[in-house]
Amino acid sequence: MASDNAKQALRLADVLGNRRVAAALTLGFASGLPFALSQGTLQGWLAELGLNIKTIGWFTLVGLPYNLKFLWAPLLDRYVPPFLGRRRGWIVLMQALVAIVIAVMGLQAPNDAIYAVAILALLLAFLSASQDVVIDAYRTDSLRPEERGIGSTAVQIGWRVAFYISGALAMVLSGVIGWRATYLTMAAIMGASTLLTLFAPEPEVKVVAPRSLQEAVFEPIREFFGRPGILALLSLVILYKIGDAAALSLSTAFLIKGVGFTAAQVGAVAKTTSITATIIGTVLGGLAFARLGLYRSLLIFGVLQAATNLLYSLLAVRGHDLSAMVLAVGVDNLAGAMAATIFGAFIMALCDHRFSAFQFALLSALSALSRTFVGPIAAVLVAQVGWPLFFVITFVAGAPGLFLLWRLRARIETLDLVH
Repeated sequence: MASDNAKQALRLADVLGNRRVAAALTLGFASGLPFALSQGTLQGWLAELGLNIKTIGWFTLVGLPYNLKFLWAPLLDRYVPPFLGRRRGWIVLMQALVAIVIAVMGLQAPNDAIYAVAILALLLAFLSASQDVVIDAYRTDSLRPEERGIGSTAVQIGWRVAFYISGALAMVLSGVIGWRATYLTMAAIMGASTLLTLFAPEPEVKVVAPRSLQEAVFEPIREFFGRPGILALLSLVILYKIGDAAALSLSTAFLIKGVGFTAAQVGAVAKTTSITATIIGTVLGGLAFARLGLYRSLLIFGVLQAATNLLYSLLAVRGHDLSAMVLAVGVDNLAGAMAATIFGAFIMALCDHRFSAFQFALLSALSALSRTFVGPIAAVLVAQVGWPLFFVITFVAGAPGLFLLWRLRARIETLDLVH
């Protein structure tokens, strides 16, 4: 039960000296660093060189591997590198290749070799997504049940720090030392992260890899759908954040077109508030998980993430009010980060260690369905009912997921103590 698990809650001193949690932090950093370099930072480079917007628009498609990574995840479950074990071996290999590709990208001149840059960016996204698959599997395999919350926190903090370095900081750095040197610097940082992976501990539970590729593909699906109540659990994975996803899908457009803030105000105030609140919420979510257990954390933070959508409704009514904007954005991102941290722990708990690469990639893809498809529906809804009522509807949209969570309480509480 969650109450039994709470007795095993980690003290802060335990966390700071915990090699498994420390590995989650450094691996989260390695996961976050390449993302912007094939996305926003690359777009900034291309825009500064004067490439037309249509060409830059096509470059957004290089991120597709992040959405399709579950397709090749079984290969990473099935095959074991001849060094550093089933998880760390793949991670080190991917990190080294990512560092090399970043460096080669930096040596290109996009105006003269646009297709080469596009291929390299796509390769970078593929390798980065593959690294994410194995990192997710590694933390699923290595973290103990009582460490999942703080481990998810560590991953999120590491990812966001790295994303800031390869995103905002890289953009600033490019104006000082140029794009080539900036990408080479990012490649060096990525290479250094490979060294940290060498010190990450092996998972305590030794698991035999699938004996064939067929077993790696079909056995995790058979195992998954053979569990009692699995369809309800999968529905929860899809529905838990759907209200929050609907509200966030048009949040920037709402702040600019809905209540009249300038892009500069949104960037300077809203984005800064968002990042700060997200980091604080991530930490609080991990610490709360250790005290409350999985079910109660999911319930409390699920209610909070839905309720904070009403602050946007209030902002829509008040109009151009900077303090109301800071309140809405700050509280929403605080609650959303706490919920996301616990949700990451929930997905880890659902995975079988034999197939954690495939199952985690598949579950995370399912959870992303709401983010992927809710945007166009939300836009139509706003046009029909207006912004204030739209955010009330997103609050109500969180109810089915919370009801399903309540119905699955006994099943979820058992996840605290297994896998």
